[in-house]
Amino acid sequence: MSEATHVASGKVREIYALDDERLLLVASDRISTFDVILPTEIPDKGRVLTGLSGFWFQLLHAIVPNHMLAIREDGRSMECTKLNMLPIECVVRGYLAGSGWKDYQRTGLTSGHELPAGLRESDKLPAPIFTPATKAQTGHDENITRDQAAELVGEARLREVEEVAILLYRTAAEHAWGAGIIIADTKFEFGLDPHGHLVLGDEALTPDSSRFWPGDAYEPGRAQDSFDKQFVRDYAETTGWDKTYPGPELPADVVEATRAKYVEAFERLTTIPFDAYLRNPSVVLG
Repeated sequence: MSEATHVASGKVREIYALDDERLLLVASDRISTFDVILPTEIPDKGRVLTGLSGFWFQLLHAIVPNHMLAIREDGRSMECTKLNMLPIECVVRGYLAGSGWKDYQRTGLTSGHELPAGLRESDKLPAPIFTPATKAQTGHDENITRDQAAELVGEARLREVEEVAILLYRTAAEHAWGAGIIIADTKFEFGLDPHGHLVLGDEALTPDSSRFWPGDAYEPGRAQDSFDKQFVRDYAETTGWDKTYPGPELPADVVEATRAKYVEAFERLTTIPFDAYLRNPSVVLG
């Protein structure tokens, strides 16, 4: 990595500057739960995130350009165009879950959206909704209203972001449904290129940025099984951990089950054997 300068660390990614116009995003195998990075890693998790993002970037680029330039041979490093990132998280919800469900229970609204009365947890919404959030440097992102988001990015830009985000979600959700996976909700991040054009950045439609449910087990009225950190969360809840740093070490069976869920999501969505990706990461680019 001698040609790169380290510029930032996230919960999962290390970010390096290659030059003034390009970044290298390296996805680690770190896993966090309840906003705490745990001491145990999940093998190949970073490769799943990078490969799956690359697959979606390739599949969806006709809708909006993205920042991907190349995936390196290690399968976890993506060369990207440097963007001026917008200061909001762009969440699209197709089902009522997570913080959206909590907001609805309390107020009947989700990020300012009026929803029909009588919805159950995990119900499919009449249409996907755009629910922006602030980008928290620590802790949870905070849901905000559309008007608050417009104050941050401007009304015209927000309209463009909302339209693009919902179209990305609809297209991805249709693809995923064909693979037996429900995308309940997902988070996009957008930036602007030097000409002010909207570009999709960060990661896209991974188990870390989305809520994936197995379609054959879907049953509204309860929380659903998922393809992400479910085993990790469930284990952490049994340990008496107070959800502050440091988190608990994970036993081998939880690590193996979690890795298997990430790999299963990759294989079902891409129809590519994960071993084939490990041998040649460019296989996800078509």
